[in-house]
This record gives sequence, structure tokens and C-alpha cells, in this order.
Amino acid sequence: MTSEERGGPLRLGTLEQQVMDVLWDQAPVSIRELIDSLGGTHAYTTIATVLGNLERKRLVRPEKEGRSVRYAPRCTREMHAARLMEQALSTSNDRATSILHFIHAIDPRDVQLLREYLAGREDDG
Repeated sequence: MTSEERGGPLRLGTLEQQVMDVLWDQAPVSIRELIDSLGGTHAYTTIATVLGNLERKRLVRPEKEGRSVRYAPRCTREMHAARLMEQALSTSNDRATSILHFIHAIDPRDVQLLREYLAGREDDG
């Protein structure tokens, strides 16, 4: 399934990212609470539009609470980062080379974490 089939591209614009950061840290929140958390400078309609875009991308879900609506993320920040990495790999003509370049570029502590994880998977299988 492509990112388009899952609800669109996963990459976020600047304001979308700011909104998601608030949701990941404080959810569930109302539009008004989001505006306040973002410094109070954005119009209600702007944040409502951003939330609609994020809902279309299947990153947020509205939750009815009485007469109001609160928004929460559908996935964790870490799950989103993993989906972005998978999306990036899916655009490569050579996944193996892309993975090797990625591993070469990451912090050695992250490489060690990956080694330990993979070793544990081998022990399980």
C-alpha cells in the first residue's frame, strides 16, 4: 500500500509538524488549546484546516466530548518517524544501498542499538 493509499504523503509542513508536536505531547486537545499551545497567533480556521489535512493523512483523529471536539494523534511520534523512513526507502531504486548509506550516516550508538535488536530477532527465530 502506498502512502497515497494510506491517506497521503507523510511528510509534514512546518505548521503541521508544530501541531503534531503539541498533539504528541498534550493530546487530546481542542482547537482552542492547540492555538494557545502554539503561541496564540494562528487563526481558528487555520488550525482547523491543518487538522483536517492531518486527519486526511490519517495522522489525527477527532474525539467528540459533549459539544466539543478534541484531537489526538493516531500514532506515536516514533511510529511516524519509522513510517517516514519506510516511505523514503520505498522511493529508492536500490533499497539495500539506501539502507547501507543510512546505517553509515547514523550515530554509532544507533548502529549498536540496531545490532542488538537484530541479534535478538535472530535468537527468537
